[in-house]
Amino acid sequence: MHVLRRWWHDTAGGLPATFWYLWAGILINRAGAFAMLFLSLYLTTARGASEALAGAVVGAYGAGGAVGVLLGGVLADRWGRRSTLLAAHLATVGLMVALALSEHLAVIAVLSALVGVVHSMPSPAFVAAIVDLVPESRRSRAFNLQFWAFNLGMAVASLLAGVLAEASFLALFLVDAGATLVTALVIAAKVPETLRRGAPRPAPATDGRRRPGLLTALTDRTFLTFVALTFVLAVLTMQTSTIMPLAMRADGLGPSAYGLVVALGGALIVVGQLFVPRLIDRHRKARVLAVSTGLMAIGFGALSVADGLGVYLAAAAVWTVGSMLAAPPNAQINADLAPPELRARYQSVFYLTFPAASFVAPTLGGVSLQYLGSAHWLIVGGLGLLAAAGHLLAGPPRERRVAALRRATPPRPADQVGVH
Repeated sequence: MHVLRRWWHDTAGGLPATFWYLWAGILINRAGAFAMLFLSLYLTTARGASEALAGAVVGAYGAGGAVGVLLGGVLADRWGRRSTLLAAHLATVGLMVALALSEHLAVIAVLSALVGVVHSMPSPAFVAAIVDLVPESRRSRAFNLQFWAFNLGMAVASLLAGVLAEASFLALFLVDAGATLVTALVIAAKVPETLRRGAPRPAPATDGRRRPGLLTALTDRTFLTFVALTFVLAVLTMQTSTIMPLAMRADGLGPSAYGLVVALGGALIVVGQLFVPRLIDRHRKARVLAVSTGLMAIGFGALSVADGLGVYLAAAAVWTVGSMLAAPPNAQINADLAPPELRARYQSVFYLTFPAASFVAPTLGGVSLQYLGSAHWLIVGGLGLLAAAGHLLAGPPRERRVAALRRATPPRPADQVGVH
Protein backbone atom coordinates (compact mmCIF):
# COMPACT_ATOMS: atom_id res chain seq x y z
CA MET A 1 0.00 0.00 0.00
CA HIS A 2 2.87 2.38 0.83
CA VAL A 3 4.43 1.67 -2.59
CA LEU A 4 1.11 2.40 -4.30
CA ARG A 5 0.68 5.69 -2.43
CA ARG A 6 4.24 6.72 -3.28
CA TRP A 7 3.71 5.87 -6.95
CA TRP A 8 0.48 7.88 -7.05
CA HIS A 9 2.15 10.85 -5.34
CA ASP A 10 5.03 10.74 -7.81
CA THR A 11 2.62 10.48 -10.74
CA ALA A 12 -0.17 12.91 -9.83
CA GLY A 13 0.54 14.51 -6.47
CA GLY A 14 1.01 18.19 -5.76
CA LEU A 15 -0.91 19.55 -8.75
CA PRO A 16 -3.25 22.57 -8.44
CA ALA A 17 -7.00 22.00 -8.33
CA THR A 18 -7.50 24.15 -11.42
CA PHE A 19 -5.23 21.80 -13.35
CA TRP A 20 -7.64 18.96 -12.65
CA TYR A 21 -10.57 20.97 -14.04
CA LEU A 22 -8.57 21.62 -17.19
CA TRP A 23 -7.75 17.91 -17.26
CA ALA A 24 -11.43 17.03 -16.91
CA GLY A 25 -12.32 19.40 -19.75
CA ILE A 26 -9.79 17.72 -22.03
CA LEU A 27 -11.12 14.28 -21.09
CA ILE A 28 -14.78 15.16 -21.70
CA ASN A 29 -14.01 16.87 -24.97
CA ARG A 30 -11.96 13.98 -26.33
CA ALA A 31 -14.48 11.36 -25.20
CA GLY A 32 -17.02 13.00 -27.52
CA ALA A 33 -14.63 13.89 -30.34
CA PHE A 34 -16.06 11.52 -32.91
CA ALA A 35 -16.61 13.55 -36.04
CA MET A 36 -13.20 14.51 -37.42
CA LEU A 37 -11.79 11.09 -36.56
CA PHE A 38 -14.20 9.56 -39.07
CA LEU A 39 -14.40 12.44 -41.56
CA SER A 40 -12.60 10.63 -44.38
CA LEU A 41 -14.91 7.61 -44.05
CA TYR A 42 -17.96 9.89 -43.83
CA LEU A 43 -17.00 11.66 -47.04
CA THR A 44 -16.30 8.49 -49.04
CA THR A 45 -19.19 6.43 -47.63
CA ALA A 46 -22.02 8.90 -47.11
CA ARG A 47 -21.13 11.65 -49.61
CA GLY A 48 -19.58 9.62 -52.43
CA ALA A 49 -16.25 11.45 -52.51
CA SER A 50 -13.14 9.82 -54.00
CA GLU A 51 -10.16 9.03 -51.81
CA ALA A 52 -8.20 11.97 -53.21
CA LEU A 53 -11.12 14.39 -52.76
CA ALA A 54 -11.74 13.12 -49.23
CA GLY A 55 -8.07 13.71 -48.45
CA ALA A 56 -8.34 17.26 -49.77
CA VAL A 57 -11.41 18.05 -47.64
CA VAL A 58 -9.79 16.62 -44.53
CA GLY A 59 -6.75 18.66 -45.51
CA ALA A 60 -8.92 21.80 -45.43
CA TYR A 61 -9.55 21.01 -41.78
CA GLY A 62 -5.79 20.91 -41.23
CA ALA A 63 -5.27 24.16 -43.13
CA GLY A 64 -7.85 25.88 -40.93
CA GLY A 65 -6.11 24.48 -37.90
CA ALA A 66 -2.84 26.10 -38.96
CA VAL A 67 -4.55 29.49 -38.77
CA GLY A 68 -6.41 28.65 -35.57
CA VAL A 69 -3.41 27.55 -33.56
CA LEU A 70 -1.53 30.80 -34.26
CA LEU A 71 -4.65 32.84 -33.55
CA GLY A 72 -5.17 30.94 -30.31
CA GLY A 73 -1.62 31.61 -29.15
CA VAL A 74 -1.83 35.35 -29.78
CA LEU A 75 -5.26 35.63 -28.13
CA ALA A 76 -4.21 33.54 -25.12
CA ASP A 77 -1.26 35.89 -24.44
CA ARG A 78 -3.29 39.07 -25.03
CA TRP A 79 -6.92 38.23 -24.26
CA GLY A 80 -6.38 35.47 -21.70
CA ARG A 81 -6.33 31.68 -21.49
CA ARG A 82 -9.90 31.29 -20.16
CA SER A 83 -11.52 33.66 -22.66
CA THR A 84 -9.77 31.97 -25.58
CA LEU A 85 -10.86 28.51 -24.42
CA LEU A 86 -14.49 29.57 -23.98
CA ALA A 87 -14.73 31.35 -27.34
CA ALA A 88 -13.17 28.43 -29.22
CA HIS A 89 -15.36 25.76 -27.62
CA LEU A 90 -18.61 27.65 -28.09
CA ALA A 91 -17.80 28.38 -31.74
CA THR A 92 -17.03 24.68 -32.25
CA VAL A 93 -20.50 23.72 -31.02
CA GLY A 94 -22.23 25.86 -33.64
CA LEU A 95 -19.96 24.77 -36.49
CA MET A 96 -20.32 21.08 -35.65
CA VAL A 97 -24.10 21.32 -35.80
CA ALA A 98 -23.84 23.09 -39.16
CA LEU A 99 -21.47 20.41 -40.45
CA ALA A 100 -23.88 17.69 -39.34
CA LEU A 101 -26.69 19.21 -41.39
CA SER A 102 -24.67 20.00 -44.55
CA GLU A 103 -24.88 17.84 -47.67
CA HIS A 104 -22.83 19.61 -50.37
CA LEU A 105 -19.11 18.83 -50.51
CA ALA A 106 -18.16 22.48 -51.11
CA VAL A 107 -20.01 23.58 -47.97
CA ILE A 108 -18.54 20.67 -45.99
CA ALA A 109 -15.03 21.69 -47.10
CA VAL A 110 -15.56 25.30 -45.95
CA LEU A 111 -17.05 24.21 -42.64
CA SER A 112 -14.22 21.71 -42.14
CA ALA A 113 -11.69 24.53 -42.52
CA LEU A 114 -13.59 26.67 -40.00
CA VAL A 115 -13.83 23.76 -37.56
CA GLY A 116 -10.08 23.35 -37.98
CA VAL A 117 -9.63 26.97 -36.86
CA VAL A 118 -11.69 26.70 -33.68
CA HIS A 119 -10.53 23.14 -32.88
CA SER A 120 -6.90 24.28 -32.83
CA MET A 121 -7.35 27.54 -30.93
CA PRO A 122 -7.56 25.91 -27.46
CA SER A 123 -4.29 23.94 -27.69
CA PRO A 124 -1.82 26.76 -26.87
CA ALA A 125 -4.24 28.19 -24.28
CA PHE A 126 -4.60 24.83 -22.50
CA VAL A 127 -0.85 24.25 -22.30
CA ALA A 128 -0.03 27.86 -21.41
CA ALA A 129 -2.54 27.65 -18.56
CA ILE A 130 -0.91 24.46 -17.31
CA VAL A 131 2.52 26.08 -17.39
CA ASP A 132 1.07 29.14 -15.60
CA LEU A 133 -0.34 26.95 -12.85
CA VAL A 134 2.15 24.14 -12.33
CA PRO A 135 5.66 24.65 -10.87
CA GLU A 136 8.50 23.60 -13.16
CA SER A 137 9.40 20.60 -11.00
CA ARG A 138 5.93 19.10 -11.52
CA ARG A 139 5.27 20.00 -15.16
CA SER A 140 6.49 16.71 -16.59
CA ARG A 141 3.85 14.79 -14.63
CA ALA A 142 1.20 17.39 -15.57
CA PHE A 143 2.00 16.99 -19.27
CA ASN A 144 1.99 13.22 -18.89
CA LEU A 145 -1.46 13.36 -17.29
CA GLN A 146 -2.69 15.71 -20.00
CA PHE A 147 -1.61 13.21 -22.67
CA TRP A 148 -3.22 10.42 -20.66
CA ALA A 149 -6.55 12.26 -20.48
CA PHE A 150 -6.44 13.02 -24.19
CA ASN A 151 -5.97 9.38 -25.09
CA LEU A 152 -8.34 8.03 -22.46
CA GLY A 153 -11.01 10.19 -24.05
CA MET A 154 -9.99 9.09 -27.52
CA ALA A 155 -10.23 5.42 -26.52
CA VAL A 156 -13.79 5.96 -25.31
CA ALA A 157 -14.61 7.94 -28.44
CA SER A 158 -13.23 5.28 -30.76
CA LEU A 159 -15.20 2.44 -29.17
CA LEU A 160 -18.47 4.36 -29.33
CA ALA A 161 -17.82 5.99 -32.69
CA GLY A 162 -17.19 2.71 -34.50
CA VAL A 163 -20.71 1.61 -33.58
CA LEU A 164 -22.29 5.03 -34.21
CA ALA A 165 -20.64 5.42 -37.62
CA GLU A 166 -22.28 2.23 -38.86
CA ALA A 167 -25.67 3.41 -37.56
CA SER A 168 -25.63 7.18 -38.16
CA PHE A 169 -22.91 9.61 -39.19
CA LEU A 170 -25.23 12.43 -38.09
CA ALA A 171 -24.93 11.24 -34.50
CA LEU A 172 -21.14 11.59 -34.64
CA PHE A 173 -21.32 15.32 -35.28
CA LEU A 174 -24.08 16.00 -32.76
CA VAL A 175 -22.43 14.04 -29.94
CA ASP A 176 -19.17 15.87 -30.69
CA ALA A 177 -21.00 19.20 -30.37
CA GLY A 178 -22.62 18.12 -27.09
CA ALA A 179 -19.31 17.04 -25.52
CA THR A 180 -17.70 20.32 -26.58
CA LEU A 181 -20.52 22.25 -24.92
CA VAL A 182 -20.01 20.34 -21.66
CA THR A 183 -16.31 21.20 -21.77
CA ALA A 184 -17.15 24.88 -22.21
CA LEU A 185 -19.44 24.74 -19.18
CA VAL A 186 -16.71 23.13 -17.02
CA ILE A 187 -14.24 25.86 -18.02
CA ALA A 188 -16.79 28.61 -17.43
CA ALA A 189 -17.68 27.30 -13.97
CA LYS A 190 -14.32 26.12 -12.60
CA VAL A 191 -11.34 27.58 -14.46
CA PRO A 192 -10.27 31.14 -13.55
CA GLU A 193 -7.99 33.22 -15.71
CA THR A 194 -4.38 32.09 -15.22
CA LEU A 195 -2.67 34.83 -17.23
CA ARG A 196 -1.15 37.20 -14.71
CA ARG A 197 -2.38 40.65 -15.71
CA GLY A 198 0.31 42.29 -13.61
CA ALA A 199 3.12 40.39 -15.30
CA PRO A 200 5.48 42.47 -17.42
CA ARG A 201 4.70 42.45 -21.13
CA PRO A 202 7.32 42.75 -23.86
CA ALA A 203 8.26 46.41 -24.10
CA PRO A 204 8.52 48.17 -27.48
CA ALA A 205 12.05 47.98 -28.82
CA THR A 206 13.95 51.27 -28.86
CA ASP A 207 17.00 50.15 -30.85
CA GLY A 208 15.30 49.47 -34.17
CA ARG A 209 14.62 45.81 -33.45
CA ARG A 210 11.13 44.35 -33.57
CA ARG A 211 9.07 44.06 -30.43
CA PRO A 212 9.12 40.49 -29.08
CA GLY A 213 6.07 38.60 -30.31
CA LEU A 214 5.01 35.77 -32.60
CA LEU A 215 7.88 36.56 -34.97
CA THR A 216 10.31 35.87 -32.13
CA ALA A 217 9.17 32.26 -32.02
CA LEU A 218 9.07 32.01 -35.82
CA THR A 219 12.73 33.06 -36.07
CA ASP A 220 14.12 31.08 -33.12
CA ARG A 221 16.33 28.54 -34.92
CA THR A 222 16.84 26.17 -32.01
CA PHE A 223 13.12 26.14 -31.33
CA LEU A 224 12.22 25.74 -35.02
CA THR A 225 14.53 22.73 -35.38
CA PHE A 226 12.63 21.09 -32.53
CA VAL A 227 9.32 22.10 -34.16
CA ALA A 228 10.39 20.57 -37.50
CA LEU A 229 11.19 17.24 -35.84
CA THR A 230 7.87 17.36 -34.00
CA PHE A 231 6.15 17.97 -37.35
CA VAL A 232 7.49 14.67 -38.64
CA LEU A 233 6.19 12.91 -35.54
CA ALA A 234 2.81 14.59 -36.10
CA VAL A 235 2.72 13.43 -39.73
CA LEU A 236 3.26 9.87 -38.51
CA THR A 237 0.57 10.24 -35.85
CA MET A 238 -1.96 11.67 -38.32
CA GLN A 239 -1.76 8.53 -40.44
CA THR A 240 -3.99 6.89 -37.84
CA SER A 241 -6.96 9.20 -38.40
CA THR A 242 -6.50 10.11 -42.06
CA ILE A 243 -4.90 7.42 -44.24
CA MET A 244 -5.10 4.24 -42.17
CA PRO A 245 -8.94 4.08 -42.33
CA LEU A 246 -8.72 4.11 -46.12
CA ALA A 247 -6.05 1.40 -46.14
CA MET A 248 -8.12 -0.75 -43.80
CA ARG A 249 -11.18 -0.37 -46.02
CA ALA A 250 -9.10 -1.46 -49.02
CA ASP A 251 -8.18 -4.58 -47.01
CA GLY A 252 -11.87 -5.32 -46.43
CA LEU A 253 -12.05 -4.03 -42.85
CA GLY A 254 -14.99 -1.84 -41.75
CA PRO A 255 -15.43 1.09 -39.36
CA SER A 256 -15.76 -1.15 -36.31
CA ALA A 257 -12.35 -2.74 -37.05
CA TYR A 258 -10.82 0.71 -37.39
CA GLY A 259 -12.41 1.74 -34.11
CA LEU A 260 -10.90 -1.32 -32.46
CA VAL A 261 -7.38 -0.48 -33.68
CA VAL A 262 -7.62 3.10 -32.43
CA ALA A 263 -9.17 1.93 -29.17
CA LEU A 264 -6.26 -0.49 -28.63
CA GLY A 265 -3.83 2.41 -28.76
CA GLY A 266 -5.93 4.37 -26.32
CA ALA A 267 -6.24 1.39 -23.99
CA LEU A 268 -2.46 0.85 -23.96
CA ILE A 269 -1.96 4.49 -23.06
CA VAL A 270 -4.60 4.35 -20.34
CA VAL A 271 -2.89 1.33 -18.80
CA GLY A 272 0.74 2.32 -19.28
CA GLN A 273 1.07 6.10 -19.55
CA LEU A 274 1.15 6.70 -15.81
CA PHE A 275 4.30 4.57 -15.59
CA VAL A 276 6.16 6.49 -18.30
CA PRO A 277 7.70 9.25 -16.12
CA ARG A 278 9.58 6.78 -13.94
CA LEU A 279 10.76 4.96 -17.07
CA ILE A 280 12.18 7.99 -18.92
CA ASP A 281 13.14 10.49 -16.20
CA ARG A 282 16.70 9.21 -15.88
CA HIS A 283 17.37 9.50 -19.64
CA ARG A 284 18.18 12.52 -21.78
CA LYS A 285 15.16 13.89 -23.58
CA ALA A 286 16.78 13.75 -27.03
CA ARG A 287 17.49 10.03 -26.69
CA VAL A 288 13.96 9.33 -25.48
CA LEU A 289 12.56 11.18 -28.50
CA ALA A 290 14.87 9.32 -30.87
CA VAL A 291 13.74 5.94 -29.52
CA SER A 292 10.08 6.93 -29.50
CA THR A 293 10.15 8.26 -33.07
CA GLY A 294 11.98 5.15 -34.22
CA LEU A 295 9.30 2.92 -32.71
CA MET A 296 6.59 4.92 -34.48
CA ALA A 297 8.47 4.58 -37.77
CA ILE A 298 8.70 0.80 -37.36
CA GLY A 299 5.01 0.52 -36.47
CA PHE A 300 3.71 2.46 -39.44
CA GLY A 301 6.27 0.91 -41.79
CA ALA A 302 4.92 -2.52 -40.82
CA LEU A 303 1.58 -1.63 -42.42
CA SER A 304 3.23 -2.19 -45.80
CA VAL A 305 2.67 -5.92 -45.20
CA ALA A 306 -0.68 -5.63 -43.39
CA ASP A 307 -3.46 -7.79 -44.84
CA GLY A 308 -5.65 -8.43 -41.80
CA LEU A 309 -6.77 -7.01 -38.49
CA GLY A 310 -4.06 -8.81 -36.50
CA VAL A 311 -1.20 -7.00 -38.26
CA TYR A 312 -2.92 -3.64 -37.78
CA LEU A 313 -3.35 -4.34 -34.07
CA ALA A 314 0.29 -5.41 -33.62
CA ALA A 315 1.59 -2.38 -35.51
CA ALA A 316 -0.67 -0.09 -33.47
CA ALA A 317 0.85 -1.47 -30.26
CA VAL A 318 4.38 -0.58 -31.47
CA TRP A 319 3.63 2.98 -32.57
CA THR A 320 1.53 3.60 -29.46
CA VAL A 321 4.48 2.80 -27.19
CA GLY A 322 6.49 5.30 -29.23
CA SER A 323 3.88 8.03 -28.82
CA MET A 324 3.65 7.33 -25.07
CA LEU A 325 7.38 7.83 -24.61
CA ALA A 326 7.42 11.01 -26.75
CA ALA A 327 4.64 12.96 -25.03
CA PRO A 328 6.29 14.19 -21.77
CA PRO A 329 9.70 15.24 -23.22
CA ASN A 330 8.05 16.94 -26.20
CA ALA A 331 5.90 19.11 -23.95
CA GLN A 332 8.68 19.76 -21.46
CA ILE A 333 11.18 20.89 -24.11
CA ASN A 334 8.59 23.22 -25.59
CA ALA A 335 7.96 24.80 -22.19
CA ASP A 336 11.71 25.06 -21.47
CA LEU A 337 12.44 26.95 -24.71
CA ALA A 338 9.61 29.51 -24.36
CA PRO A 339 10.20 32.93 -22.70
CA PRO A 340 7.51 33.42 -20.00
CA GLU A 341 6.02 36.53 -21.62
CA LEU A 342 5.67 34.71 -24.98
CA ARG A 343 4.52 31.41 -23.54
CA ALA A 344 1.31 30.95 -25.54
CA ARG A 345 2.87 32.25 -28.76
CA TYR A 346 5.63 29.64 -28.54
CA GLN A 347 2.97 27.04 -27.76
CA SER A 348 1.02 28.13 -30.85
CA VAL A 349 4.03 27.69 -33.14
CA PHE A 350 4.72 24.30 -31.59
CA TYR A 351 1.09 23.23 -31.99
CA LEU A 352 1.13 24.50 -35.56
CA THR A 353 2.83 21.21 -36.39
CA PHE A 354 -0.38 19.26 -35.75
CA PRO A 355 -2.83 21.15 -38.02
CA ALA A 356 -0.04 21.42 -40.59
CA ALA A 357 0.34 17.65 -40.41
CA SER A 358 -3.46 17.34 -40.62
CA PHE A 359 -3.19 19.08 -43.99
CA VAL A 360 -0.05 17.40 -45.33
CA ALA A 361 -0.79 13.85 -44.17
CA PRO A 362 -4.21 13.41 -45.86
CA THR A 363 -3.53 15.64 -48.87
CA LEU A 364 -0.32 13.89 -49.91
CA GLY A 365 -1.16 10.60 -48.22
CA GLY A 366 -4.44 10.15 -50.09
CA VAL A 367 -2.66 10.49 -53.42
CA SER A 368 0.27 8.35 -52.22
CA LEU A 369 -2.02 5.54 -51.08
CA GLN A 370 -4.07 5.69 -54.28
CA TYR A 371 -1.05 5.43 -56.62
CA LEU A 372 1.66 3.72 -54.55
CA GLY A 373 -0.45 1.36 -52.43
CA SER A 374 1.45 -0.34 -49.61
CA ALA A 375 4.70 1.43 -50.56
CA HIS A 376 3.17 4.51 -48.93
CA TRP A 377 3.88 2.97 -45.53
CA LEU A 378 7.55 2.35 -46.38
CA ILE A 379 7.92 6.06 -47.16
CA VAL A 380 6.26 6.97 -43.86
CA GLY A 381 8.56 4.61 -41.95
CA GLY A 382 11.68 5.97 -43.64
CA LEU A 383 10.66 9.54 -42.79
CA GLY A 384 10.31 8.55 -39.14
CA LEU A 385 13.76 6.97 -39.01
CA LEU A 386 15.32 10.15 -40.41
CA ALA A 387 13.56 12.17 -37.69
CA ALA A 388 14.89 9.80 -35.01
CA ALA A 389 18.44 10.52 -36.21
CA GLY A 390 17.62 14.23 -36.24
CA HIS A 391 16.72 14.16 -32.54
CA LEU A 392 20.12 12.70 -31.67
CA LEU A 393 21.88 15.46 -33.62
CA ALA A 394 19.72 18.34 -32.36
CA GLY A 395 19.65 17.32 -28.70
CA PRO A 396 23.03 18.62 -27.42
CA PRO A 397 22.73 22.22 -28.77
CA ARG A 398 19.15 22.39 -27.51
CA GLU A 399 20.25 21.31 -24.04
CA ARG A 400 22.93 24.02 -24.02
CA ARG A 401 20.31 26.60 -25.00
CA VAL A 402 17.96 25.55 -22.19
CA ALA A 403 20.79 25.66 -19.64
CA ALA A 404 21.71 29.19 -20.79
CA LEU A 405 18.09 30.34 -20.51
CA ARG A 406 17.85 29.00 -16.96
CA ARG A 407 21.02 30.81 -15.93
CA ALA A 408 19.81 34.07 -17.47
CA THR A 409 16.22 33.95 -16.16
CA PRO A 410 15.51 34.14 -12.40
CA PRO A 411 13.02 31.55 -11.14
CA ARG A 412 9.39 32.64 -11.35
CA PRO A 413 6.92 30.86 -9.06
CA ALA A 414 3.83 29.59 -10.80
CA ASP A 415 0.49 31.17 -9.97
CA GLN A 416 -1.18 29.56 -7.02
CA VAL A 417 -4.65 29.67 -8.57
CA GLY A 418 -6.69 26.81 -7.17
CA VAL A 419 -3.83 25.19 -5.26
CA HIS A 420 -4.81 23.22 -2.19
